[in-house]
Amino acid sequence: MNKIKTYLKDSYNELVHKVTWPTWAQLQSSAIVVMIASVIFAAVIFAMDVVFRTIMTNIYNMLY
Repeated sequence: MNKIKTYLKDSYNELVHKVTWPTWAQLQSSAIVVMIASVIFAAVIFAMDVVFRTIMTNIYNMLY
C-alpha cells in the first residue's frame, strides 16, 4: 500500500512541477494545424476513392 501512495505522490509531483504545459496560443495553433492536416488527408482519401470507383466502374462496364 505504501508503494501505491508513493507512486501517486510522485506522479502528482511530476505533473504539477515537472511537466511543461502548452500555452493557450500554442494549443490553438496546434489544433488548427491538426484540423488542416485532417481536412487535407480526408480530401486525398476522397479523391482516391473517386478515382478507384471510376476505374472499377469502367472495368465492370467493359466486362458486362
